[in-house]
Amino acid sequence: MRVAMYYNNKDIRVEEVPIPEIGPGELLLRVEASGICGSDVMEWYRINKAPLVLGHEVAGEVVEVGEGVDRYKKGDRIVASHHVPCNTCRFCLAGHHTVCDTLRCTNFDPGGFAEFVRLPAINVDRGVYPIPESVSFEEASFAEPLACVLRAQRIAGLRPGETVMVIGSGIAGLLHIQLARAMGAGRVIATDISEARLQAARKFGADATIHAEEDILSALRRVNNGWLADKVLVCTGARSANLQALELVERGGSVLFFAPTDTGVTIPVSINDLFFRNDITLTTSYAGSPADHVTALELIRARRVSVGNMITHRLGLAETSKGFQLVAEAQDSIKVIIEPQK
Repeated sequence: MRVAMYYNNKDIRVEEVPIPEIGPGELLLRVEASGICGSDVMEWYRINKAPLVLGHEVAGEVVEVGEGVDRYKKGDRIVASHHVPCNTCRFCLAGHHTVCDTLRCTNFDPGGFAEFVRLPAINVDRGVYPIPESVSFEEASFAEPLACVLRAQRIAGLRPGETVMVIGSGIAGLLHIQLARAMGAGRVIATDISEARLQAARKFGADATIHAEEDILSALRRVNNGWLADKVLVCTGARSANLQALELVERGGSVLFFAPTDTGVTIPVSINDLFFRNDITLTTSYAGSPADHVTALELIRARRVSVGNMITHRLGLAETSKGFQLVAEAQDSIKVIIEPQK
C-alpha cells in the first residue's frame, strides 16, 4: 500500500509498505479521509521521531475484521481515535482521561496518511465510533479535532451568555467559534493577523473580529460594551498571543491555552494581579475523551457545528507534501483533507 512518509515538513515521500496484518480483536480500516492537524506540522515535535507516517483525524471503511470482533463488520463506516484511555486508572476515574498513561502510548499502525490502517484491539474496544448515515467521510474526520474543542470549552467552564474571545482564527479557532455559538455564548469575538481568516471567523459565527495589529484591548472594550472577555481561548502558540490573553480577560474569567507553543516558551504571571486580586483562572486542555468524540459526531450530524464548508483543499496521497506546506504557511487554507484512495 502507499503511505506518505514524513521526514520533515518539506520532505514527505510517497512510499510503498506492506498492508498491516491484523490479529484477534483488531480491524483493518481503508482510510477515505484524513485531516492534516496543526500539530502534524509542529516540526520540533515530530522531527526526532522521523521517518514516520502521521495522520490521526481519520475516517474510513472497515475492510477486514479480526477474530473475536462482533461489534463491527466489513463495510462499516467508522471514525477511530488514535489515542485511547484505559478507563480504569486514577486519572480516568477522575475524568482526566487525556493524562492517562495508556492514552499516551496507544496509536494506529501506521498513521492516517496511508491507504490502510490497522486498529489495535484496545482502539477497537474503546476508540471506534460509527459514522451517522447523513455524515460524509470528510465531515466525520472532524470528530477528533471537535472532540478536543469540546473538552477545552468544558474545562474553561464556558456558560451561556458569556463573552468569548478567540485568539487565532485557524481551524481550531473556527471550531471554537462555532461551538461557543452552539453552546449559547452571548458574544463571540475573534482575532487573527490574516484578513482572510477574520472573514472566515465572521462566516462561522463571530459577532465581531479584530485584526491582531490593532489595539485589541481598546477594540474589545468597544465591541463588548466596555467589558473584557469572560473566556479567552488562545488558539495560537505565539508567545505574544499568550501574553496578550492575560490582558483581555475580565475579572472572574478564564484563559484557556489551547495551542502548544514552541519548546521552552514561558510567560511571566503576576500572582497578585491575576489570581489574588482578579480571580482569574488559567488552564489548558489536550485531546478529547471517548465521550467527547461521540458528542462531536452528534454535533456534526445535527449540523450544530458545520464542518464541510471549512474544507478548502482536498488532496490525494501524492499531494500530502503540498498539504503540509499549506497548513504550515497558514495563509489561504482552513482545513486540508488528504484522501488516500486518490
